[in-house]
Amino acid sequence: MQTQQFQIAQEIGAKLPPVELRDVCYARETTQVFQGLSLSLSQRRVGIVGRNGSGKSQLARLIAGLAAPDAGQVTVDGVTVATDRKAAIRTVGILFQNPDHQIIFPTVGEELTFGLTATGTPKAQAREQAHAMLARFGRPDWFDRSVHGLSGGQRHLVCLMAVLMMAPRVIVLDEPFAGLDMATTLRLSRHLSALDQTLIHISHDLSALSGYDRVIWLEQGAVHMDGAPADVLPAYETQMRAWGGSDDFADL
Repeated sequence: MQTQQFQIAQEIGAKLPPVELRDVCYARETTQVFQGLSLSLSQRRVGIVGRNGSGKSQLARLIAGLAAPDAGQVTVDGVTVATDRKAAIRTVGILFQNPDHQIIFPTVGEELTFGLTATGTPKAQAREQAHAMLARFGRPDWFDRSVHGLSGGQRHLVCLMAVLMMAPRVIVLDEPFAGLDMATTLRLSRHLSALDQTLIHISHDLSALSGYDRVIWLEQGAVHMDGAPADVLPAYETQMRAWGGSDDFADL
């Protein structure tokens, strides 16, 4: 059942940047993903749930400015992220499910310094900041290391460090822990939970979102339910179990 947009109970601090989608329409190839979607996300921790094909990953790309809406507008902290790319990469970062879809340089140092140098930071300063970031995560010897020689969890860590190098105010997580072992997931989750940035977290792991401020359930490109995790997550799980127990595949 379609619900009204969730109204937060507590006053939102001014330092938390709003993510605004206004009447967004977006089609991918021949599929209409969103038709007039509007959302205002101001909470510090927002979870997104939904079945495969519900529009979760496309929502992540729109918020990160990696895709442009066909109509409507997406802004993060006042930045129109699809068109003002220089401001966008300092405002919003994204962690993908597969780090190989994100990493573009052969060494860790090049990956970490690229965003800063691309936005005008002198190379020497960017290198200094990269070394500081590596030291922060206990990897001071990684600067010249080949990315392709790292494990999956280590590449995820490189992606996280590259995002943090830009000090964005919003970080979008698109299933970033899929395929990782439990220990790696716990370590990365601990680092993320301690961040001051606003997190918008897409996940099939409902337990990972239980402590969040707000959860949005997407269904066929629309908001099906929007509210506190204690309300949304049990309703979502009940519906998924009901559909999973059926032999009717018509709704896929």
